[in-house]
Amino acid sequence: MLGVAVGWQVYSLTGSALYLGFVGLAQFLPMFFLTLAVGHVADRYDRRTIARFCQIVEGLAAGTLALGSFSGWLSKDSILAIVFISGAARAFEGPTMQALLPRLVPSPVLSRAAALSASAMQTASIVGPALGGLLYACGATAVYVTASILFMAASLLIALIQLERAPLKREPVSLQSLFAGIAFIRSRRAILGAISLDLFAVLLGGATALLPIYARDILATGPWGLGLLRSAPAAGALAMSVFLAHHPLRRRVGQIMFCAVAIFGAVTIVFAISTSFALSLGTLVILGAADVISVVIRHTLVQITTPDEMRGRVSAVNSMFIGTSNQLGEFESGVTAAWFGVVPAVLIGGIGTILVVIIWMRLFPELLRTDSLDR
Repeated sequence: MLGVAVGWQVYSLTGSALYLGFVGLAQFLPMFFLTLAVGHVADRYDRRTIARFCQIVEGLAAGTLALGSFSGWLSKDSILAIVFISGAARAFEGPTMQALLPRLVPSPVLSRAAALSASAMQTASIVGPALGGLLYACGATAVYVTASILFMAASLLIALIQLERAPLKREPVSLQSLFAGIAFIRSRRAILGAISLDLFAVLLGGATALLPIYARDILATGPWGLGLLRSAPAAGALAMSVFLAHHPLRRRVGQIMFCAVAIFGAVTIVFAISTSFALSLGTLVILGAADVISVVIRHTLVQITTPDEMRGRVSAVNSMFIGTSNQLGEFESGVTAAWFGVVPAVLIGGIGTILVVIIWMRLFPELLRTDSLDR
């Protein structure tokens, strides 16, 4: 919901693709600078408490956006500042929630749990943008107020999570422990390949930041259309994640991941040149389905090979890569669109994604040969 409201409001205020990119940059910077601290906090303190606090901060940020919109003092720069604060909370929230999941379910069913977790996220990603687009008809304030209430409700629900295992051990803080997550990922070539493949694929192929331009200027629709476009990848991801929860990947997971990312790039090319709203929706649905396959494989690979006492730090590095591909990818899309135009920028990104797949198959044969997600 926030993505739709912030994107539409910023584009309405500025008419600039570059400023849409700045929204992604404002979310990425805190994640980049806080990565090492985030991992240590997640490994040393109660992960439920951290997640609750992050939800509260995000709720307050949404409330501030609502107040600013209602009072009329909200500007493009103040939006970026509030998004930066919300991004700092998300920097702590993402790795913490990732590290929490393996402590809630047995290892043999972790891949199914990851798929179900993705299902829940994608359900929210479908309902949220669609609802945000509809509520925007009543003004940005209505969207922000609703989002703020939901963030606060989420913080209460997190308090209901029960952990029966022993508390996390707190090792002394040292330079070695700070960089332990990076060192661990570098020592696991398959994991490094999976994370970096996702990084460059979404960094190049992501067109989310430019959806307000596609909705208004190319596909000639309004906020409701933007909401549907934002929801379409999540719809495809939800369908695929439900399928994977009931039919987990058993064999040739490395090959499947490379195929999924290649499909991601191919449908990005089709979306770039489409002028049909229905075709654009269809390509985004397929894009989301392909993306969630790589997400489930990467997430499961990381979690099943990482000791619990290091999951916070490893998840923080993983989230930084994800944030780089998503938020920094939005900035990259805004910059290239400002330079070359919107359609060429997305087209170049799709072609670049396919080239990355070809290169990564040669650079990381360990990932290509990965056969199973079992421990």
